[in-house]
Amino acid sequence: MGGEDTLGVATKLADLGVNVVGVPKTIDNDLSGTDFTFGFDTAVNIATEAIDRLHTTAESHHRVLVVEVMGRHAGWIALHSGIAGGASMVLIPEQPFDIEDVCARVETRFQSKYAPIIVVSEGAVPREGGEMTLVSGEKDAFGHVRLGGIGDRLASEIEARTGAEARAVVLGHIQRGGTPTAFDRWLATRFGLQAIDAVAEGDFGTMMALRGTKIERLKLIEGTGELKLVSPEEYAEAQVFFG
Repeated sequence: MGGEDTLGVATKLADLGVNVVGVPKTIDNDLSGTDFTFGFDTAVNIATEAIDRLHTTAESHHRVLVVEVMGRHAGWIALHSGIAGGASMVLIPEQPFDIEDVCARVETRFQSKYAPIIVVSEGAVPREGGEMTLVSGEKDAFGHVRLGGIGDRLASEIEARTGAEARAVVLGHIQRGGTPTAFDRWLATRFGLQAIDAVAEGDFGTMMALRGTKIERLKLIEGTGELKLVSPEEYAEAQVFFG
C-alpha cells in the first residue's frame, strides 16, 4: 500500500519475480492509473476545515492568510481544498505563479471588503526563475529533499509589496492523520477486497484502481508509470471560480 515511491518499488520487485499486489494509498492523489487514491479525500477535508476556520480570523483582523498544504509535484490537495474552502487563489507546482498577479488579487479582494486566503502547495514555485523552497538539504529514504516554507516566503513578499499584514499557516502532517472520511473508508475497503481476490487468483504484478465507480486491475507499471498532475485545462477551469 502506498503512493508513487512505494508502488514504484513494488513495480521493481514484481519485475524481479516477487509476488506483489499493489493498493494505491497516498494523500497526493498523483498515481496516473486511478481516479482517486485513499487518503486524499481525508486530507482535502482536513485542509478544507482549516480554511473554513481561517476565514473568520482573516476577516476580523483584515489580514492575508497563506495556507500551505502538502503537494510536492501535484497540486490536487490545494486545488480541491481551495475551491471547497472558498479561497481567493490557489498556487500549485504545475503552474509557476507570478507574484505581481498574486499581489494584485490580494488588493482586489480587499477592495471588495473581504480578506484574502491563498492556498499554496509546498512544491509551488514563482515564475521568476524561482525554485522549490526547502526546509533543509536533508533527503528522505527515496531521495527527496524536504520541502516547506513557501507559505512564509509568500506571506513576506505579499506584505512587503502590498503593505497588508500577512501570515502563513502550515498544515503539515495534520493532513496525514486523524479519522478517515467515509469515502476513504469505503474506497480502502473496496481496494482491499479486490486485492485479496488478486492474491487468491495469483494475479501478481497488478494494482487496484478506481475507474469511474468500478475497481479495476492494472499492471503495476501502468498505474505508476507517470505522475497524475493537474492539467492546464483543469487549472484554467478553477480560475473561473477564483475570479
